[in-house]
Amino acid sequence: MSDSSLVRRQTEGGIALLTIHRPDKLNALNVQVIKELGQALQEAGADPAAQVIILTGSGEKAFVAGADIGEMASLSSLQAREFSLAGQALANAIDGAAKPVIAAIPGFALGGGCELAMMCHLRVAGPKARFGQPEVSLGLIPGFGGTQRLARLVGEGRALEMVLTGKMIDAQTALAWGLVNRVAEEGSALDAARTLAGEILRQSPAAVSLCLEATRKGCEMPLGEALHFEASLFGVCFATDDMREGTAAFLEKRKPKFSGR
Repeated sequence: MSDSSLVRRQTEGGIALLTIHRPDKLNALNVQVIKELGQALQEAGADPAAQVIILTGSGEKAFVAGADIGEMASLSSLQAREFSLAGQALANAIDGAAKPVIAAIPGFALGGGCELAMMCHLRVAGPKARFGQPEVSLGLIPGFGGTQRLARLVGEGRALEMVLTGKMIDAQTALAWGLVNRVAEEGSALDAARTLAGEILRQSPAAVSLCLEATRKGCEMPLGEALHFEASLFGVCFATDDMREGTAAFLEKRKPKFSGR
């Protein structure tokens, strides 16, 4: 991607790194960022050299400080609805990705930034990261899924406290509440996300993809239906080269060499 892109993509060592690059705006989301991020995600998903995707923002101060308020202030009611739907479409694309998407969050993840982090499958925060849904202070509600995903991650009571007061929580609170998976040392959120990605890269790509599908889709089903869905995907595993290689390697006491097929 060119230096003028608002979302930059690079692939190395099996990891596609997507970086939102609006440092002068603390990586705030606007229509163009959402469009470019969707395109970059699609490209990373189709890239055979990438098995894990990491999403982050430029600089250490912010992951994404929120939506671009200057742009939003001029929207009509209909345009605002379309903006919300565009953000939710991006969420569906991330949520449905066949490769794990990890958010590396060094600093502020507020409003749309908190929602973007929650769209990802896994989240790694720096110790200075701050999370919040401050839309009520602007006379708004979260529009990119914040009223829904936050409650599913931290529980209804905690989610309502955040969205009704607009107050921020720190990284350790986010960890205790289950909003993030890990808290890294200072200045190393991206490195910690790479470490987590490396742990995933050692596993079967086919099985990782099926785990994502079983978990994400199953969480939206009644338990009995979800268990049936899991059993179906468990059966699918037995038609893959990765399953045959993994079981053979275990029996032969060697490390497996997965092909992703």
